[in-house]
Amino acid sequence: MVDLFVLHGLNVTQTNRHIYFVFILILYLFTILINVTLIFTIVLEKMLHDPMYLFICNLCINGIIGASSFYPNILFQILFDSHVVTYIGCLTQIFFIYFYVHCEFTHLAVMAYDRYVAICKPLHYHSIMTIKKVWTLILQTWLFSWLECSIGVVLLARLPLCSVDIDRLYCSNWAVLKLSCVDTTIDNIHSYIYIFYHFFQAIFILISYVNIVKVSLRSVVQRRKFMQTCLPHLITLTNFVMSLLFDVMYARYGSNTSLLALRNIMAVEFLVVPPLLNPIIYGMNLSQIRNRVTQMINCKVVPQ
Repeated sequence: MVDLFVLHGLNVTQTNRHIYFVFILILYLFTILINVTLIFTIVLEKMLHDPMYLFICNLCINGIIGASSFYPNILFQILFDSHVVTYIGCLTQIFFIYFYVHCEFTHLAVMAYDRYVAICKPLHYHSIMTIKKVWTLILQTWLFSWLECSIGVVLLARLPLCSVDIDRLYCSNWAVLKLSCVDTTIDNIHSYIYIFYHFFQAIFILISYVNIVKVSLRSVVQRRKFMQTCLPHLITLTNFVMSLLFDVMYARYGSNTSLLALRNIMAVEFLVVPPLLNPIIYGMNLSQIRNRVTQMINCKVVPQ
């Protein structure tokens, strides 16, 4: 029975260890700050309790989960010069990273559906996207993601392992699966089901946006609505999918002889970039959020 794993992705010298620690800590705190700011802005402002903003709020909550599944562990490694993680700690990190990815993709699919109804069926939008339906979609996203990730981690935990060395900055499902001493066919089948599920979500998003673009080309009003509400979603979607594909392809087919810095960047991009950029993209592009955040800041700066 394996009790500890050794992570080999980090190579920080004693001289620059504290510089890396401060930089990563600032990046983590800033990521949390901007996500929390957007969450509280949407929660406190009743005018922002529309479906689109509720989905954005949940996207930010998930961004905090994703960032927190990575940053604390890497900060601990750098500060204490420790590359060891417990078996339970490793599986916990895998669960939350798995959960973050599943939730992110599903949230983006739900948001694509919301934008499709808003632009392609504007007269029926409020009758289709009721508050009850919105909260049902949000609840199903969280619950189904939790169930899917629990199954994945349980399947992984049953495997006997022949090694404790993980050539990554953090624990991942694929990295631990490669250490197994026995056949992993069941785990591979589960992984392919997981991949096909997200593939069909991607097809659904693509079909939604093909219809959205067709409708948007018909009038100036619809084009303006597309640029304001759909463009941020497309940027978020592209950013996340590309980051995730980099990690998956490099983890499975990348060479261990490549530059360590390149391997690390490609491995953590989907955990670092989307949680950082999503609230910035939505905060800058959606005038309702931008104006409300500006008002909140001004109220704190200007003395009463």
